[in-house]
Amino acid sequence: MKKILSALTICAMLVIAAVQSVAAQDYVLGPGDVLSISVYGYDELQLKEAIVRPDGKLAFPLTGELQAAGLSAGQLTAILTSSLGEYVKDPKVIVNVEKFRTTRVHVLGEVTKAGLYELEKEHNLLDAIGIAGGFKETSAKKQIFVIHKDQPNHPVKVNMLKLLERADMTQNVTLAEGDVVYITRNHKLNFARDILPYISAMYQIDRFGKD
Repeated sequence: MKKILSALTICAMLVIAAVQSVAAQDYVLGPGDVLSISVYGYDELQLKEAIVRPDGKLAFPLTGELQAAGLSAGQLTAILTSSLGEYVKDPKVIVNVEKFRTTRVHVLGEVTKAGLYELEKEHNLLDAIGIAGGFKETSAKKQIFVIHKDQPNHPVKVNMLKLLERADMTQNVTLAEGDVVYITRNHKLNFARDILPYISAMYQIDRFGKD
């Protein structure tokens, strides 16, 4: 059993590394990301801390407001280059992500360190489990629940073995602010009976704390 668990842990680490390598190139910008934007040779055309606003836009000299959310840094660079081309000859635009936005999620159940965590850059199930220290020996990897804050009564059931053994990336669910990841024990479990009351109580406490 320990050899199998060790093999799965190594496999998980390799999958996470591969996902992060691809994600570094395809990171999608969103509200809260902090960018630095500059045009080579034009000191007046630079922003050191351009924050993507809640509406997904940012403002840049000459071009005005641009939609940044939903784009990669490369796509935003191409748009800025095209827009600035009307005012600057052959602009060399550089866009860097200085600070990635964070998403707070609860990771509960059979993980090494259950708790509330802030995820940077990529906000998905693999990152959440990794930041919580990984699986315990008692983890039921075929039965993991993701409870989205806006749909607490409709949990998403995930089979992590499909991701680890078959590289099925559809199992790597994207997480949003306030979501809950619950790793169950390796025995039969009823969501409505065993988990939902706890989740509902947690959200009630969170709601009271904001009133």
